[in-house]
Order: sequence, then structure tokens, then C-alpha cells
Amino acid sequence: MAAALGGLGLLQGRVRLAAAATATSSLGRPGHRAPVRGGAAAAALPSAGRSYGSEAKEEEELRVRYLDDEHKGIVVLGLNRSHAKNALSKNILKMMSKAVDALKSDKKVRTVILRSEVPGIFCAGADLKERAKMHSSEVSSFVSKARATINDMANLPVPTIAAIDGTAVGGGLELALACDIRVAASSAKMGLVETKLAIIPGGGGTQRLPRAIGVSLAKELIFSARTVDGEEAKSIGLISHVVEQNEAGDAAYRRALALAREFLPQGPVAVRVAKLAINQGMEVDLVTGLAIEEACYAQTIPTKDRIEGLLAFKEKRPPRYKGE
Repeated sequence: MAAALGGLGLLQGRVRLAAAATATSSLGRPGHRAPVRGGAAAAALPSAGRSYGSEAKEEEELRVRYLDDEHKGIVVLGLNRSHAKNALSKNILKMMSKAVDALKSDKKVRTVILRSEVPGIFCAGADLKERAKMHSSEVSSFVSKARATINDMANLPVPTIAAIDGTAVGGGLELALACDIRVAASSAKMGLVETKLAIIPGGGGTQRLPRAIGVSLAKELIFSARTVDGEEAKSIGLISHVVEQNEAGDAAYRRALALAREFLPQGPVAVRVAKLAINQGMEVDLVTGLAIEEACYAQTIPTKDRIEGLLAFKEKRPPRYKGE
């Protein structure tokens, strides 16, 4: 199949058509910075790549690393604003938007991990000091940009994992909610605390949190501005995995890396299409969702990877997928 990964845009159109056709039928019935390429060892070591200085240069506030060797295909986005607890500023949103834009069209990318390079903090939400200096008209534009950037993260075609090794509140948790999977240290604190400031979550929190943990509990957490630790977050379904924090402070990242490695041997096109089917299907009724699955499944049939997968199974060897 020619440019199977590039054809996902066409598939999305087909999925929408399938959904529309099903809905019509139902109605008819009665009733960034330039990427820095580093070795896998550099990414896996506890202190590798971290900068603990008082203030990072603007171009270093978001670090993009393409891992190698057994981690090839994994890309790590590292938040690195230690002086501001990784708060989301205009600059970091611009860098993140640029990085995500590059990642979505890179066929070599298999999984993206979002982490913090700053000990004890994931992201403290919007940069309120910067916002205080904005004119009222700028605030609306900033929130719109933040929402769009978080949406772009959610719409990446490959699996995304948020590694929460520290506090993730406000926009920081909204950023994590945009990822497919969340892993957190037991000591991490998470919450949508905007009502303390007499505002509401503006980066998708009022929509993604209820979808993650249920409407009633999401309302409770947002109304009270309460935070939860990793253990409670796991018990309510906010995260998929909870781990005890280690001395290096990167236990969640290490778990996320191990999880990402589980995705690497699988068919790249199949993983992307599966994500599309799940994401689209969750927004519609079951009948329409099944039509979406059918359209997505058809996209995997003519791929070279499918032929390789069947051949590898027959020959009892690991498949050698090329994303085609």
C-alpha cells in the first residue's frame, strides 16, 4: 500500500463517511527546537538529559529526543522550565506545537513519551506570572493556543504516554489527559484546580476528565479543586499504572519507556489505525463505531506489514515490520 501511514488522513475521511452513512441509515429506521538525537542509554539513565540549572534557555525549555538502538522509534518530549515548574508559557506552547507538528508526519515515530526533565514536577499549568502581564484580550488568545496545542497532542496518530513523576495540576494535567496512557509515581499529585482561581479548566479538562473517570467523579474533583496522589489516581482510573518513586525521581518515565518498548514490535500501521478506530468509535454509538472499525480494518488488509506478519507467524520468527 502506497504510503500507508500518509493515507491515514484519507482513512479519517472514510471513517467520517462511514459514520455519516450509519447515522443516515439509523435515521431511516423507525424508532520545535531541531530534534536532538540521543542514544537509548542516554534516555534510560536516571540523570541523563536533565538540566537542574536555575533557568533554562528558551530554546531548551522543550527537549526533543529521538531514541536509538532497542528504543528506536520512541521519541521523548521533555519539559524543562525548572524556574517556573514547567508552567506553560507562550514560548513553550510554540515549541510544543512545532514539535508535535513535525512528529505527526514522521513515519519513523512509533511512540511519544511526554515527561518532565525537572525533579518533582510534571507541569504546574499555565504560567500565571506571564498571564498577569497580558492584556485581557491576550488571555483569550493564549488559552485558545493552549487548547489547540493540547488537542494536537491528543490527535497524534501514534501512541502517546504521559510519564508523571511529579505534580501535574491545571493545564499540566490537561496535557497528560491528552495522552493515550498515563503512568505516575505514587507520590505525584494531580488535579484540575482552576476553580480556586474562579475560572474553569480551559485546555480540555472539563471534557477529557469525565471521559477518563466518569462524569460524577470528574465534577467532584473539579468543583472541589482537589488533588489526588498516584495511588488514588490509579484507583479512580485517571492513570493506567502507578509506581513507587525511585531515588532518581524518574520511576514513571522508566515505566513509560518499558511500556513503549512493548509497542515497538507491533505492526506500525495497525497500531496507528487501531488508535484511530478507538478514538473515533468512542465518540459515537456502537453501531456507528462498528462501521468505523470496519473501515479501519480494511485499511490494514493490503499492507506489506500484514503479509510480513502472516509470513513471520508461519515461519515462527519475529516480524520485521517497515510501516508499509
